[in-house]
Amino acid sequence: MELVYEGKAKRVYSRGDTLVLVFKDEVTAFDGARRDTAPNKGALSAALSAILFKYLSREGVENHFIQMVDLNALEVYKTDVIPLEVIVRFKAYGSYLRRMPLVAPLQEFRKPLVELHLKDDRLHDPLILPQDAVEAGILKESEIYEIAEIATKAAETLRKLYSKANCDFIDIKFEFGRRSGKFLLIDEISGDTFRLLCNGEHLDKEYYRKTGDVKGLLQRYEQLLILTRELLGIKEREV
Repeated sequence: MELVYEGKAKRVYSRGDTLVLVFKDEVTAFDGARRDTAPNKGALSAALSAILFKYLSREGVENHFIQMVDLNALEVYKTDVIPLEVIVRFKAYGSYLRRMPLVAPLQEFRKPLVELHLKDDRLHDPLILPQDAVEAGILKESEIYEIAEIATKAAETLRKLYSKANCDFIDIKFEFGRRSGKFLLIDEISGDTFRLLCNGEHLDKEYYRKTGDVKGLLQRYEQLLILTRELLGIKEREV
Protein backbone atom coordinates (compact mmCIF):
# COMPACT_ATOMS: atom_id res chain seq x y z
CA MET A 1 0.00 0.00 0.00
CA GLU A 2 1.12 3.55 -0.71
CA LEU A 3 1.19 6.12 2.07
CA VAL A 4 -0.80 9.12 0.82
CA TYR A 5 -1.15 11.18 3.99
CA GLU A 6 0.00 11.25 7.59
CA GLY A 7 -1.73 13.35 10.23
CA LYS A 8 -1.51 13.67 14.00
CA ALA A 9 -3.74 10.65 14.69
CA LYS A 10 -3.62 8.46 11.56
CA ARG A 11 -1.70 7.30 8.53
CA VAL A 12 -3.71 6.96 5.32
CA TYR A 13 -2.77 4.40 2.69
CA SER A 14 -4.11 3.87 -0.82
CA ARG A 15 -5.43 0.36 -1.53
CA GLY A 16 -6.68 0.38 -5.10
CA ASP A 17 -10.12 1.99 -5.10
CA THR A 18 -10.20 2.31 -1.31
CA LEU A 19 -8.14 3.74 1.53
CA VAL A 20 -6.85 2.19 4.74
CA LEU A 21 -6.77 4.38 7.84
CA VAL A 22 -4.19 3.22 10.37
CA PHE A 23 -4.75 4.76 13.79
CA LYS A 24 -1.62 5.75 15.70
CA ASP A 25 -0.79 5.03 19.31
CA GLU A 26 -0.32 8.74 19.93
CA VAL A 27 -2.39 11.47 21.53
CA THR A 28 -2.04 15.19 20.87
CA ALA A 29 -3.66 18.37 22.08
CA PHE A 30 -3.47 22.10 21.44
CA ASP A 31 -2.65 21.66 17.72
CA GLY A 32 0.17 19.24 18.51
CA ALA A 33 1.83 21.38 21.20
CA ARG A 34 1.25 18.49 23.63
CA ARG A 35 2.05 15.02 22.30
CA ASP A 36 2.48 11.65 23.99
CA THR A 37 2.75 7.99 23.12
CA ALA A 38 -0.47 6.19 24.06
CA PRO A 39 -0.18 2.38 23.77
CA ASN A 40 -3.30 0.73 22.30
CA LYS A 41 -5.05 4.05 21.64
CA GLY A 42 -5.08 3.30 17.91
CA ALA A 43 -6.97 0.05 18.40
CA LEU A 44 -9.45 1.65 20.80
CA SER A 45 -10.22 4.54 18.46
CA ALA A 46 -10.43 2.32 15.38
CA ALA A 47 -12.83 -0.12 17.08
CA LEU A 48 -15.11 2.67 18.33
CA SER A 49 -15.10 4.39 14.94
CA ALA A 50 -16.06 1.14 13.19
CA ILE A 51 -18.93 0.50 15.61
CA LEU A 52 -20.31 4.04 15.37
CA PHE A 53 -19.97 4.29 11.60
CA LYS A 54 -21.92 1.02 11.24
CA TYR A 55 -24.52 2.26 13.71
CA LEU A 56 -24.96 5.57 11.87
CA SER A 57 -25.27 3.74 8.57
CA ARG A 58 -28.12 1.66 9.99
CA GLU A 59 -29.74 4.89 11.17
CA GLY A 60 -29.60 6.40 7.68
CA VAL A 61 -26.39 8.45 7.86
CA GLU A 62 -24.11 7.48 4.99
CA ASN A 63 -20.37 7.33 5.62
CA HIS A 64 -17.12 5.99 4.18
CA PHE A 65 -16.68 2.90 6.38
CA ILE A 66 -16.31 -0.49 4.68
CA GLN A 67 -14.70 -2.83 7.21
CA MET A 68 -12.01 -3.26 9.83
CA VAL A 69 -8.87 -4.79 8.33
CA ASP A 70 -6.75 -4.88 11.49
CA LEU A 71 -7.18 -4.05 15.17
CA ASN A 72 -6.12 -0.46 14.47
CA ALA A 73 -7.09 -0.07 10.82
CA LEU A 74 -10.23 0.63 8.80
CA GLU A 75 -10.86 0.24 5.09
CA VAL A 76 -12.93 3.13 3.75
CA TYR A 77 -14.18 4.50 0.45
CA LYS A 78 -12.12 7.14 -1.29
CA THR A 79 -13.83 10.52 -1.43
CA ASP A 80 -13.12 14.07 -2.53
CA VAL A 81 -12.43 15.58 0.88
CA ILE A 82 -14.20 18.83 1.81
CA PRO A 83 -11.65 21.07 3.60
CA LEU A 84 -14.01 21.89 6.45
CA GLU A 85 -14.66 20.68 9.98
CA VAL A 86 -18.33 20.70 10.91
CA ILE A 87 -18.97 20.98 14.64
CA VAL A 88 -22.38 20.31 16.16
CA ARG A 89 -22.83 21.66 19.67
CA PHE A 90 -25.63 20.85 22.10
CA LYS A 91 -24.14 22.76 25.04
CA ALA A 92 -21.73 25.64 25.51
CA TYR A 93 -18.19 24.37 26.02
CA GLY A 94 -14.60 24.83 24.88
CA SER A 95 -13.84 27.38 22.18
CA TYR A 96 -17.48 28.45 22.06
CA LEU A 97 -17.16 29.94 25.56
CA ARG A 98 -14.01 31.82 24.60
CA ARG A 99 -15.81 33.64 21.81
CA MET A 100 -19.17 33.94 23.62
CA PRO A 101 -18.48 34.52 27.34
CA LEU A 102 -22.03 35.80 27.92
CA VAL A 103 -23.29 32.21 27.76
CA ALA A 104 -22.91 30.03 30.86
CA PRO A 105 -20.70 26.92 30.69
CA LEU A 106 -22.71 23.83 29.71
CA GLN A 107 -25.78 25.95 28.96
CA GLU A 108 -27.98 23.92 26.62
CA PHE A 109 -28.74 25.55 23.29
CA ARG A 110 -32.34 25.97 22.15
CA LYS A 111 -31.42 23.94 19.07
CA PRO A 112 -28.16 22.29 17.97
CA LEU A 113 -25.59 24.86 16.93
CA VAL A 114 -23.67 24.03 13.74
CA GLU A 115 -20.28 25.62 13.08
CA LEU A 116 -18.01 25.54 10.03
CA HIS A 117 -14.25 25.62 10.53
CA LEU A 118 -11.67 25.81 7.77
CA LYS A 119 -9.52 22.69 8.06
CA ASP A 120 -6.03 24.20 8.25
CA ASP A 121 -3.68 23.41 11.14
CA ARG A 122 -1.47 26.39 10.30
CA LEU A 123 -4.43 28.71 10.98
CA HIS A 124 -5.72 26.59 13.92
CA ASP A 125 -8.88 25.58 12.04
CA PRO A 126 -10.61 29.00 12.23
CA LEU A 127 -14.37 29.44 12.50
CA ILE A 128 -15.78 30.72 9.21
CA LEU A 129 -19.15 31.92 7.97
CA PRO A 130 -21.21 29.88 5.52
CA GLN A 131 -20.75 32.67 2.97
CA ASP A 132 -16.97 32.35 3.38
CA ALA A 133 -17.21 28.75 2.19
CA VAL A 134 -19.35 29.82 -0.74
CA GLU A 135 -17.08 32.70 -1.76
CA ALA A 136 -14.04 30.40 -1.57
CA GLY A 137 -15.73 27.91 -3.87
CA ILE A 138 -15.64 25.13 -1.27
CA LEU A 139 -19.39 24.48 -1.34
CA LYS A 140 -22.58 25.90 -2.77
CA GLU A 141 -25.04 27.45 -0.33
CA SER A 142 -27.47 24.56 -0.79
CA GLU A 143 -24.66 22.08 -0.09
CA ILE A 144 -23.81 23.81 3.17
CA TYR A 145 -27.38 23.33 4.37
CA GLU A 146 -27.26 19.69 3.23
CA ILE A 147 -24.07 19.02 5.18
CA ALA A 148 -25.46 20.80 8.24
CA GLU A 149 -28.56 18.59 8.14
CA ILE A 150 -26.49 15.41 7.86
CA ALA A 151 -24.18 16.48 10.68
CA THR A 152 -27.11 17.40 12.92
CA LYS A 153 -28.86 14.09 12.29
CA ALA A 154 -25.66 12.14 13.04
CA ALA A 155 -25.00 14.14 16.22
CA GLU A 156 -28.56 13.75 17.47
CA THR A 157 -28.44 10.01 16.76
CA LEU A 158 -25.28 9.63 18.85
CA ARG A 159 -26.64 11.85 21.60
CA LYS A 160 -29.75 9.70 21.84
CA LEU A 161 -27.62 6.55 22.01
CA TYR A 162 -25.50 7.74 24.94
CA SER A 163 -28.46 9.26 26.75
CA LYS A 164 -29.55 5.66 27.38
CA ALA A 165 -26.63 5.48 29.84
CA ASN A 166 -27.49 8.94 31.27
CA CYS A 167 -24.36 10.36 29.64
CA ASP A 168 -24.26 13.95 28.39
CA PHE A 169 -23.20 14.26 24.74
CA ILE A 170 -21.80 17.81 24.58
CA ASP A 171 -20.52 18.28 21.02
CA ILE A 172 -18.87 16.54 18.07
CA LYS A 173 -16.64 17.35 15.11
CA PHE A 174 -17.37 15.79 11.71
CA GLU A 175 -15.52 15.75 8.42
CA PHE A 176 -17.10 15.17 5.01
CA GLY A 177 -16.15 13.87 1.60
CA ARG A 178 -18.02 13.63 -1.69
CA ARG A 179 -18.40 10.33 -3.56
CA SER A 180 -20.57 9.79 -6.63
CA GLY A 181 -22.35 13.06 -5.96
CA LYS A 182 -23.18 12.22 -2.33
CA PHE A 183 -21.76 13.64 0.88
CA LEU A 184 -20.37 11.03 3.27
CA LEU A 185 -19.12 11.30 6.83
CA ILE A 186 -15.40 10.48 6.80
CA ASP A 187 -12.36 10.36 9.07
CA GLU A 188 -13.24 8.93 12.52
CA ILE A 189 -15.82 9.06 15.31
CA SER A 190 -14.12 8.56 18.65
CA GLY A 191 -13.20 10.17 21.92
CA ASP A 192 -10.85 12.35 19.87
CA THR A 193 -13.78 13.93 18.02
CA PHE A 194 -16.59 14.28 20.57
CA ARG A 195 -17.12 15.24 24.20
CA LEU A 196 -19.09 12.92 26.46
CA LEU A 197 -19.68 13.38 30.19
CA CYS A 198 -20.69 10.27 32.14
CA ASN A 199 -21.27 10.73 35.87
CA GLY A 200 -19.49 14.07 35.55
CA GLU A 201 -16.33 12.55 34.03
CA HIS A 202 -15.03 13.02 30.51
CA LEU A 203 -14.70 9.80 28.51
CA ASP A 204 -12.99 11.76 25.74
CA LYS A 205 -9.82 13.69 24.92
CA GLU A 206 -10.90 16.62 27.07
CA TYR A 207 -9.56 14.61 30.01
CA TYR A 208 -6.09 14.62 28.44
CA ARG A 209 -6.33 18.32 27.59
CA LYS A 210 -7.06 19.09 31.22
CA THR A 211 -4.63 16.67 32.90
CA GLY A 212 -1.99 15.43 30.45
CA ASP A 213 -2.60 11.96 31.96
CA VAL A 214 -2.19 9.38 29.18
CA LYS A 215 -2.89 6.33 31.35
CA GLY A 216 -6.13 7.86 32.62
CA LEU A 217 -7.15 8.75 29.07
CA LEU A 218 -6.65 5.18 27.86
CA GLN A 219 -8.72 3.86 30.76
CA ARG A 220 -11.52 6.23 29.75
CA TYR A 221 -11.29 5.27 26.07
CA GLU A 222 -11.58 1.61 27.04
CA GLN A 223 -14.56 2.45 29.26
CA LEU A 224 -16.14 4.36 26.36
CA LEU A 225 -15.70 1.41 24.00
CA ILE A 226 -17.18 -1.03 26.53
CA LEU A 227 -20.12 1.30 27.18
CA THR A 228 -20.84 1.67 23.45
CA ARG A 229 -20.74 -2.07 22.89
CA GLU A 230 -23.15 -2.58 25.78
CA LEU A 231 -25.58 0.05 24.50
CA LEU A 232 -25.62 -1.57 21.05
CA GLY A 233 -25.57 -5.17 22.25
CA ILE A 234 -22.22 -5.89 20.58
CA LYS A 235 -19.95 -8.64 21.83
CA GLU A 236 -16.22 -8.04 22.27
CA ARG A 237 -14.31 -8.24 18.96
CA GLU A 238 -17.57 -8.05 17.05
CA VAL A 239 -17.99 -5.05 14.73
